[in-house]
Amino acid sequence: MNLRDLRYLVALADHRHFGRAAEACFVSQPTLSTQLKKIEDELGVTLVERTPRKVLLTEVGLEIAQRAREVLTEIEQIRAIARRTRDPESGTVRLGIFPTLGPYLLPHAVPRLRARFPRLELLLTEEKTEPLLRLLREGRLDAAIMALPLHDDSLHAEFLFEEPFVLAVADQHPLATRDAVTSADLEHADLLLLEEGHCLRDQALEVCHAAGASERHGFRATSLETLRQMVAAGVGITLLPILAVRPPVASTPNVRILGFRADAPSRRIAMAWRKSTAMGAFLRQLADVFRTLPDELLGPQPGRTASPADDSAPRAVTNQPAASLRMS
Repeated sequence: MNLRDLRYLVALADHRHFGRAAEACFVSQPTLSTQLKKIEDELGVTLVERTPRKVLLTEVGLEIAQRAREVLTEIEQIRAIARRTRDPESGTVRLGIFPTLGPYLLPHAVPRLRARFPRLELLLTEEKTEPLLRLLREGRLDAAIMALPLHDDSLHAEFLFEEPFVLAVADQHPLATRDAVTSADLEHADLLLLEEGHCLRDQALEVCHAAGASERHGFRATSLETLRQMVAAGVGITLLPILAVRPPVASTPNVRILGFRADAPSRRIAMAWRKSTAMGAFLRQLADVFRTLPDELLGPQPGRTASPADDSAPRAVTNQPAASLRMS
């Protein structure tokens, strides 16, 4: 048994199809099938249930595939150590990010990353929080940018910044005449929210419960852009993270963006990686680039210009201390 054979088994566990697994490993299907049969003969157990229509891994096959994945991850870590020793700022980093942050954070962060690490190849994966956590645990991502809390003792979370929420209302809505709002203005309001699986949905629900607001039933959006368009159409109001309304994001006609006067609801953003990774020191440097965004991106909030003498004005939120690019 060699590392190549372990890759074949992991590919089959991922794709559950001999043809797609072989394609992912750049070999022919007979080659992959033959090598897996050799592993079974060597171990004396059946790893794969072969049926005409689908491929199933046996219980022992699933366990061995998981162990194989861990071995391959450790081998990659050994190679990463060697690469970092030769040139700490080159190589590849596989970074995950969730969809209600990625399109709005990356235009500001990527130019800084390229300037700081010109030889770094950054492979980006955009997924919801639970898939990102799974990919991290499986070693298929080196790090991921997610919202706190994470509730996973195997991960180290490096705090990056706190991102305030703003309120989006149609320009004919009664609140549209305000310069800014307070949480009390949300009492008894029905808010448009994202579908299940988005961490922003959970964060917005917390705000709703604290303010005495509720979710508008019969509607759940798949993206922030859908929410924005529904607000423009007068369907309802919603909370948006502040980076989603900053340039280069274009303003939406008929939508008024209002900041909160004080104690704005917000979410805490962090970069997480496995505590066991050999890349920890470098990932901290990478996190520093995301942490040092311009202060004006996170505050003062839309809707009103803050004045030092006006305690009721929206407060600025500053960052807190704690390449080539390819999307996958």
